[in-house]
Amino acid sequence: MNQLLKRTKGDQVIWAVVFILSFISLLAVYSSTGTLAYRMDKNSHYYLIKQLLVLGLGLMIIYWVHKVNYTKFAKLAVVLYLLSLPLLAYTLFFGASINDGSRWIKLPVVNVTFQSSDLAKLALFMFLARILSMKQEVIKDFKKGFIPVLIPVFLTCALIAPANLSTALMLGFTCCILFFIGRVQVKHIAMLAVAGIIGVVLLFAISKATGFGRAATWEKRIADFRGSGADTGKKEEVYQVLQAKIAIANGGVFGRGPGKSLQRNYLPEAYSDFIFSSIIEEYGLIGATALVFLYLLFLWRSILIFRRCPYAFGAFLAVGLSITLVFQAMLNMAVNVHLVPVTGLTLPLVSMGGSSIWFTSIAIGMVLSVSRYVDEMEGKKKAAAMKETVDEEAEVEEETTEEEVEEAPKTRKRKVKIASA
Repeated sequence: MNQLLKRTKGDQVIWAVVFILSFISLLAVYSSTGTLAYRMDKNSHYYLIKQLLVLGLGLMIIYWVHKVNYTKFAKLAVVLYLLSLPLLAYTLFFGASINDGSRWIKLPVVNVTFQSSDLAKLALFMFLARILSMKQEVIKDFKKGFIPVLIPVFLTCALIAPANLSTALMLGFTCCILFFIGRVQVKHIAMLAVAGIIGVVLLFAISKATGFGRAATWEKRIADFRGSGADTGKKEEVYQVLQAKIAIANGGVFGRGPGKSLQRNYLPEAYSDFIFSSIIEEYGLIGATALVFLYLLFLWRSILIFRRCPYAFGAFLAVGLSITLVFQAMLNMAVNVHLVPVTGLTLPLVSMGGSSIWFTSIAIGMVLSVSRYVDEMEGKKKAAAMKETVDEEAEVEEETTEEEVEEAPKTRKRKVKIASA
């Protein structure tokens, strides 16, 4: 264990946050999957072991990625982004629909499904970090600076939005934050926001007119959120929200205790989209506050990495990936407490999953890779400064010794004269 800890570099606080979130995930998933295991005719420990294996592989992915020099991700960003676009297009027209939600790609041989939007998010922020770092000298210019960083965001969000509008909106918002950090002019960001609103309205109108897309689902979710649906209380989305509210009310300040949730038997997706409600019921307001604090701590440490990184690509990569992870977590929590309509976004590193956790692990590994490089650079600078200080002290000591040697005969002569006198 000591050797492993010595080999893990980068921000140790982020490592601690990752391990704590993984531990919380195991507790929450094991507590909330009892009914699912019974319904699927599985052993009560089946989903715990599965989540343990998924998280274990995720931690290994973080370790492997954080050992890679982050500068190599700049070249990989172009390849991943160009690969993500056709995958998104394929998913839009031929992807598998699970739980009437986000579209997935199913690998035929291994029979594994993954969301192409997870790969697209990772590739987009890697690509944006590369472009923003290259365009810093002309970033204020609309044609030379803003248009090159706008096109990747537009293409990705346009391909994701018809099947997964919440993810597209989240990406657009976090990209605007990254643009602001990357010194893009505020008026250009405002233009992008207005264009995004117009695009969502057009998408909704086209989907409603043609029947292609999920306009009916979006309309129902907004109506249910406002409480103005025709059959409010009967649809699954409303049922989920009501059960989540009951779970939160049962939790109170201190919670019912680990494994003592009552609503886990009634709350759909208690182990995934609504796992935050289960955590509140068992650990109360104190547990929920601690979970929010962990995500904010992760964001704060990533911002410190951004400020310490001497190169633009690494700085933008660390802050961009961390913002999208934390913002997704906050959106999931907002859904659970009924601050926003149901979105279908999971809680990063906590919700039960497979490929989503692994893509999150890759993102965290990249953040830690930047942190490791920054620590090594600062260590070399400190070592060089210390060596320079030691050399200067040695030179001063040597000069002092030479002066003393030169002054010694003169001092003896003075002493002889004084003695003869």
